Amino acid sequence: MLTRRSFLQGTIGLAGAAAAAWGAQRTWAAGPARTFTFGYDQPHETAYGFMADRFDEKLRELSGGTLAIRQFPTAALGQEPEMAQKVRTGDIDFAINSTANTATVVPQAGVFSLHFIFRDEQHLLQVVTNRAVNAYFKKMILDNTTGARSLGLMTLGLRNMYSKFPVSSVRDVAGKKVRVQATKTEDAFFSAYRAVPVHMPFGQVYTSLQTGLVQIAENSNDIYLKNKHYEAAPVLSKTQHEANNNQLWVSQKTLDGLTDQQRKWVEDAAAYALPRAAARAIEYDAVAAKTLQGLGVRYHAQVDKESFIALAAPLQDPQAQDLGPYAVQLLKFVRNVK
Repeated sequence: MLTRRSFLQGTIGLAGAAAAAWGAQRTWAAGPARTFTFGYDQPHETAYGFMADRFDEKLRELSGGTLAIRQFPTAALGQEPEMAQKVRTGDIDFAINSTANTATVVPQAGVFSLHFIFRDEQHLLQVVTNRAVNAYFKKMILDNTTGARSLGLMTLGLRNMYSKFPVSSVRDVAGKKVRVQATKTEDAFFSAYRAVPVHMPFGQVYTSLQTGLVQIAENSNDIYLKNKHYEAAPVLSKTQHEANNNQLWVSQKTLDGLTDQQRKWVEDAAAYALPRAAARAIEYDAVAAKTLQGLGVRYHAQVDKESFIALAAPLQDPQAQDLGPYAVQLLKFVRNVK
């Protein structure tokens, strides 16, 4: 027989059990059980930071708050080549690297530094978000290095040359010292333009432009803006000679310490964040072009690209072949993406 006392006791018991269950669930989701280090060499206000934010949000969502990242922007954990090595030794969990800097570990990644293989920004975006391209790039990394894997590609847009003078044609770079990323690919193209390639970490570019150690540098509009390189090189020439492509490293040591479910969350979070960051980067570049002009930067759009392409096009296939079979196939993918 149900009495008022037994009814109240039962209700209180059920409420207590529910509260206990809710409390246990809340404790499980209250704070990340594990926080990973996530490094990149650009300011947080760039598409690198946008990507890291989206990755963190999605990882927290998928894991119920048990996994998260701690961001270290602006090369706080080292320049990109240094971070690539730290990921491989397990000292960093995640790091964004340009594919050019990835080439210091896996040389065939230098295929994405070939000049004039991307028709325009839309083509570039379609390539880096293409599933087949990403799958093949990940396989290339897996088969050609140890200690780390790639979680996929993104881009910061197309690269333009900047200096104290306009670059209207290939004649304007002949004999000039140009800061390039340390890849044989970039050396080959700039040498073909009769420029003098100079290797240096990104963090040294500003001062080198000021002092004249280099006369030309090149990067995407937004990176040029956010790092204030326009102060040392106030003329931006729209050469769009190369893509500023990037990929996300994850340490093998980190992956080995995760369950199958946790690894799936990490992979899904990357698959969510990378294409969104690539699309946002193209938007940032368009906004940056207008912002730069408002700051007094001379945006030189009248560039004779054909003068560069005449020298670059014959180098594309031989360079890919020198890099290796994965590079040859990736170049074929790029050309076939419509």
